Amino acid sequence: MKLPAQPVINIGLVGHVDHGKTTLTQALSGVWTDTHSEERKRGISIKLGYADTAFYKTPDGDYYPSGRRPDGSADVEKELQRVISFVDAPGHETLMAIMITGASIMDGALLMVAANETCPQPQTNEHLMALEIAGIKKIVVVQNKIDLVTSEKAMESYNQIKQFLKGTIAENAPIIPVSAHHDVNLDILIHAIETVITTPERDPDERSVMHVARSFDINRPGTRPAKLKGGVIGGSIVQGNFAIGDEIVIGPGKKIGEGKKVHYEPITSVISSMKGGGLDLKNMHAGGLCGIATPLDPSITTADNLSGQVISKVGELPEILSEVSIDITLMDKMVSSEGEKPETVMPLRNNEMLMLNVATATSVGVVANTQGGKAKLNLRLPICADKGQRISLSRRVGARWRLIGYGTIE
Repeated sequence: MKLPAQPVINIGLVGHVDHGKTTLTQALSGVWTDTHSEERKRGISIKLGYADTAFYKTPDGDYYPSGRRPDGSADVEKELQRVISFVDAPGHETLMAIMITGASIMDGALLMVAANETCPQPQTNEHLMALEIAGIKKIVVVQNKIDLVTSEKAMESYNQIKQFLKGTIAENAPIIPVSAHHDVNLDILIHAIETVITTPERDPDERSVMHVARSFDINRPGTRPAKLKGGVIGGSIVQGNFAIGDEIVIGPGKKIGEGKKVHYEPITSVISSMKGGGLDLKNMHAGGLCGIATPLDPSITTADNLSGQVISKVGELPEILSEVSIDITLMDKMVSSEGEKPETVMPLRNNEMLMLNVATATSVGVVANTQGGKAKLNLRLPICADKGQRISLSRRVGARWRLIGYGTIE
């Protein structure tokens, strides 16, 4: 679907598995984001999902998403408020790392809570912690599935949500009751989004940086070499702007060498075309999701091979790091599974292995030295990052990685 302009903001949908994130995304955008065959089979999101829409407001003050004007007529250009990108994060506990990478490109979030289940569920809690670690403060809480409960049960659920939010970054967030399945209260929800999750101020003169979330080979199997199209990269521009013809560098880049003699070499290319909001654009600014086409060999971009990398204009790439020194901020308690007692987060230990998420990249780091609230980590996979960026830290507990806090790069 073509929208009136490039999206200006990324809004995440987060929360426990099966609380209606993907259904609400479809209700607001018309796009069902679970397109992977395994997602359809299992009925849960496995990868990050993406969808764009536009919000409008009638002269009577009624809000509506693109294609859904209350009187059934076509969208009215002068009623346009904003063009939005949604990032639909998986809610299953084993996919927490994917949710954290999604949080890195969110400007605000909708925290989904199902009215027919006790609040909080484990990933409701963990996702809220991930938003706090990512520094996302613009949050609207969506009390979904109100069509499945009585009014008394809905009020009981509301009170549970209020109690859960006390003392968190979402303590003062509005709680909007909806039925995503039946399109109930979507206008009220859009009003809350427009009021709370405002578009961040962005400096167009900042250096240009894009975080890569997906990459593709768009050629059909059997395409003749002369008709092959170059690799396509998707993600979010977080600073500055890009234009067709810009020379770009992708880092950390490709792996060179074998064994202990491995290093990473940034990839250079040029932007051949761009898309945002379904539109072919000549240039794109920070905010929202976008796609960039390049003349790169499609084998480089196939199957999300470049996911987690960083794109900049030549000479502007953040530093490539194979080790990082961080200031540590740990949570008091780890999120536990239902029925389990929350575990105290113990200090980092020398030689401990941690999972790290910075921007859209995931790596593994070994603690080389820790003392006085600081630590040095040796990385198995290098990252592109600046001083002051946050790294989410997860510790292996049993069969899965659990979020324990974050580090700030020194």
